[in-house]
Amino acid sequence: MATEALSGEAAALPFDDPRALAAVSLIWREAHLLDARRYEEWDGLWTEGGEYVVPIDRDTTDFAATLNLVYDDDRMRRMRIERLTGGFSISAAAAARTVRSVSRHVVTGRDGDAIEICSAQVLVGYKREETFVLAADVTHRIVFGTEGPGISRKIVRLVNSEEAVTASGFLL
Repeated sequence: MATEALSGEAAALPFDDPRALAAVSLIWREAHLLDARRYEEWDGLWTEGGEYVVPIDRDTTDFAATLNLVYDDDRMRRMRIERLTGGFSISAAAAARTVRSVSRHVVTGRDGDAIEICSAQVLVGYKREETFVLAADVTHRIVFGTEGPGISRKIVRLVNSEEAVTASGFLL
């Protein structure tokens, strides 16, 4: 994506930019759907060919050439949803309950029909009588089409991405 680089004051979320507000609204809706485990609706927020990435190396930008916790295209994302909702896998049988907060939205790029927003996500989960907290820097690329905004890429950079990760039973 050829983007207009933004820095300093220009990087703050411009509240007079309707695209930025629509993108943040979509990001908040996504968080609500994920916490409610409404994964089929969540999948409907994505554009065709959208990528969902959770890299191990927080600094990588070449996801195809590096090892990732998650690197899903449309097909893999839908298979992941099937595992979470089908009831036949351990992740579905012992699904975690989650509540997440997404804030600190900053516009980091703009390109014709797309906007890139970085934010912070704090997720509190409860699974098997244990509570846990995950924090991440998240980058969304939101594309604006004839049917409104859609997620074309989501990169979740966990603060502890290089630590051991157990089966989660939820989506980031």
